[in-house]
Amino acid sequence: MPTITASRCMTVWRPSLAALLFTVAACGAQAATSNITIEDLTQRAEAGDRTAMHALAESYYAGREGAEQDFVRAADWYRRLAKMGDARAQTSLGLMYARGYGVTKNLAEAHRWWNFAAIQNDPGAQYNLGLTYVRGEGVAVDYERAVRWFREASRRGHVQAQHNLGMLYHEGKGVAKDARQAYYWVRVAALQGDTVAADTLPKISEGMTVAQIAEAEAQAAAWVASARKVLQ
Repeated sequence: MPTITASRCMTVWRPSLAALLFTVAACGAQAATSNITIEDLTQRAEAGDRTAMHALAESYYAGREGAEQDFVRAADWYRRLAKMGDARAQTSLGLMYARGYGVTKNLAEAHRWWNFAAIQNDPGAQYNLGLTYVRGEGVAVDYERAVRWFREASRRGHVQAQHNLGMLYHEGKGVAKDARQAYYWVRVAALQGDTVAADTLPKISEGMTVAQIAEAEAQAAAWVASARKVLQ
């Protein structure tokens, strides 16, 4: 039986069409700081420049832009931003606590920061919360809450959340079984290039009528078309 993709990571999320605007903005911010030395970047960050703070945290996290990889410093800058209410930094800091990068591994603390980001509608945090409730990591297993957070992330274009939401509908975990909703969400993910979702569709469609599949296909195509309009 196909299952949700819990192995496909608590991580920085792979964007769908609806998420590309955020990606473009982030790349623009990175380009704006790409020719600045770490020393200059640090000076700007210490002065409160949020773009510089993000760039510095990411430079230390990845070991780029002239900085040696340093998870402790990355966590420090993400924490400073997170305490200022920055949702992206809250999601990243949660990830570092979940993995024990630069901080003592603490799933409860990861969950806390993801909650802060999730209520600000950060889809990566919402997806990660969904996984914690499915896996029972730092919290008790709770499929209803997993459905809630996967649905929120799915509406904001998180491809893996879309696939996982479809699988929960397919398996009837945290929500009543619904073949059409299962096919719809998995198909939305597949139409955006998710190969795991595409490979899952034949199993999802078993027992569905031609009319049900056609309806779900049309609705999934409409979702993707609407997402494309956001980019135009």
